[in-house]
Parts: sequence; structure tokens; C-alpha cells
Amino acid sequence: MQEALVLLGFGETGWGDDIAAGVLVTVSLSLATLPIGLVAGFLLSLGKQSEDRLLNLSANIYTTIFRGLPELLTLFLVYFGLNSALRSLSSASGLPDIALSSFVSGMLALGLVFSAFASEVFLSAFRAIPRGQTEGGMALGLSRWRVMLLIIVPQLIRIALPGLSNLWMNLLKDTALVSVIGLADILRQAGIAARVSREPFLFFGVAIMLYLVLTIVSSVAIGGIDRWTKRGEAVR
Repeated sequence: MQEALVLLGFGETGWGDDIAAGVLVTVSLSLATLPIGLVAGFLLSLGKQSEDRLLNLSANIYTTIFRGLPELLTLFLVYFGLNSALRSLSSASGLPDIALSSFVSGMLALGLVFSAFASEVFLSAFRAIPRGQTEGGMALGLSRWRVMLLIIVPQLIRIALPGLSNLWMNLLKDTALVSVIGLADILRQAGIAARVSREPFLFFGVAIMLYLVLTIVSSVAIGGIDRWTKRGEAVR
């Protein structure tokens, strides 16, 4: 027990500071990816409802691709493929080399996957809102965008929240994939500590507990958001 405490301690003799830095990277990556995925998913859901056939087809092709590809392969496509394309472009144009960091690559890759699944959640939520809501708002003289902002979006958030909360939990877990491209997240730091100390059970057990803690904290936060979105229903 004493040896485990020393290994998990902070400072030169322990790995606590490295694992704490890994937690910060994991949380930062998740929070940075979330707005990208939400905005892109919302726009994709609008595209899927568009009467423009090209826009509709493009949105459906996008979601089919990134829902079908394994997340790890998407990460490799962004990290290796996109970086290779950027290097070729910079060489051809005579500009300095351009490269995406591991963090940015992970954020883009996870954002692509998250947005593809989020678009389906938003699309289902849109379909659950009666069309008469939009027609009623426009009959009152509101523009289409004001109807969307004032009438549709508040209901959309409440309806889509359960599905989006599941996607957030998946996003937290998927951040572990970035360890394969060298980003020092929880899993990578725990793996390094396990190899050096030869205590895999201890450090991977700590990683498990940290992911569970992040999940529990997220559940509490999502529960608070859910109660906030339903505050009007509680009054009634």
C-alpha cells in the first residue's frame, strides 16, 4: 500500500503530476471538440431537411461516411492524411511547412465523428416538433430565423439532450484513442507509468477510476441541464 501511494504521489518519485496532466488533456480535448461537433451536427441536420437536393445529398454522404468509419481510422486519416496533404501544399506553394498538432488532429477527428452522430439526434428532435410551431411563429410576423431561435431551438435542446448526453459520454471515452498519435492523455500517461514501474494493474486501475469520475461528474452536470430545460414544465 505504501509503495502504491509513493508511485501515485506528486513530485520526482511519483506519477501523480503526469496523470493529472493527462486528465487536463482529456477534459480539454473533450470540451474543445464538443462545440465543433454540436454546431456541425446542427448544420448537418438542417442540410438533411433542405429542399436543395445537392445540400441534402452532401449532408447524408458526410454522415454515412463518418458514422461508418471506425473512430481510430478517422483519427489516422486526419493526423497522417491531412498533415501529408498540408505538407505537399506548403512545399508546392513555397510556404513554410504546415502541420496539425496531435491535439488539433484529435479535436478535428473526434469532431467529425461527433457531428455525424449528433446530426441524427438533431434530425430526430426536429421531427418531434410539430410543424404548426413554425407556421404559428411566422403567422405572428416572426422571421424564419427568429422562429428558429425563439421557438424551435429551446424545444430542440430539451428533446435532443438525452441523445446528446450519450454522445458526450462516448466522446469522453473516445479521447483515449488520441494516445496512439502521441497525445499525453490519461491512457497514455497511465500506460507509460505502467511500463516504467511494472505496475500495470495499479495505473490502469487509476485510469479506470478517473474515467468513471469524469462520467459521474458529467452525469450530474447533464442532470442539472435537463432540470433547467424542463423548469417550465415543473411549474405547470
